[in-house]
Amino acid sequence: MPLARVTVEQFRCLNAVDVALDPIYNLFVGPNASGKTSLLEALFLLGRGRSFRTRGFSKLVRQGETAFRVVGWVESGGLTTVLGVGGTRQSADIRIGGQPAAGAAELAAHFPPLIIDPEIHKLLEDGPHRRRRFLDWGVFHVEPTFMDTWQRYHRALRQRNAALKPGLDPRTARVWDPELIATGDRLARIRLEYLDILGPVLKALGGQLLGGEVGLSYQTGWTAGESLREAIDRSFERDCRYGATQVGPHRADVSVRVDGHVAKERVSRGQQKLLAAALTLAQLSVQESRHPGRSALLLDDPAAELDADNLGRLLAVVRTLPVQLFVTALRPDLPGLGKPGALFHVEHGGIRRAE
Repeated sequence: MPLARVTVEQFRCLNAVDVALDPIYNLFVGPNASGKTSLLEALFLLGRGRSFRTRGFSKLVRQGETAFRVVGWVESGGLTTVLGVGGTRQSADIRIGGQPAAGAAELAAHFPPLIIDPEIHKLLEDGPHRRRRFLDWGVFHVEPTFMDTWQRYHRALRQRNAALKPGLDPRTARVWDPELIATGDRLARIRLEYLDILGPVLKALGGQLLGGEVGLSYQTGWTAGESLREAIDRSFERDCRYGATQVGPHRADVSVRVDGHVAKERVSRGQQKLLAAALTLAQLSVQESRHPGRSALLLDDPAAELDADNLGRLLAVVRTLPVQLFVTALRPDLPGLGKPGALFHVEHGGIRRAE
């Protein structure tokens, strides 16, 4: 389901953009600070309901304006679905086919983008939250019951934590234990099942990009060898002391290793970028295999921090993926991806398609 057209109004430095898109490869070229990354950010927002650069919406509205709007036309089987995300500095409005959406997850059913940008190494360097979000995005596209399980777990977690606050009777928190344990066990299980699918794909891509063996291990968020029920019981006094639940899938993490060593401790910044890119491309491959013709890859300034050899390896892999590409670069002669189906020049917040 490629994105056929997008309009962007009052978003970041973009004033009024309206472009028809190629279903395979779109290349956006222009100088730094011209609006290329802002365009990718708008596309990401259209499929994920959030920015990959900032939290909230206050920074997304163009200076001097009060609201932004991003609208995309997705084509599938001869039908067109219109996606829209509008926002003020305080809130957002998500619509699909002109009707309000129940949540941002509904956008991804039509246009599920993944991004590789110059900050992608943070997937390895930052704390567990970023890796959990990465993991759960992948599980969402493989396991139909994931969203319901995730929502039920976090609802029980919020209620339990609220009962653990100082001044309340902490014993009331135990009322939420059965729901927390049932949904937490299932959440951990489907995450592990997803990693079993992702692992072999990542191993192959890791060999291509880094020449080493890349592996993943899942840390459940409680002590290995314990059941979640046992961990919850053992941690109750500590939970009361801290006023929050200290064990469970909300504390989980994914460890990434290269040749048996923890990646972020043993590889350079450039290699970290390649490794994080391998994780993203592996996830994209699994996603596309489950829902053919639907996925998109946003590739922001791929030459940043990569030498010519590593860039060549990355782009060689990207070129094999049957997804819609949106790529930014300083110049149109980006090697490795071939001739774009659509070339766009970006300058001073405006975008025009090359003839």
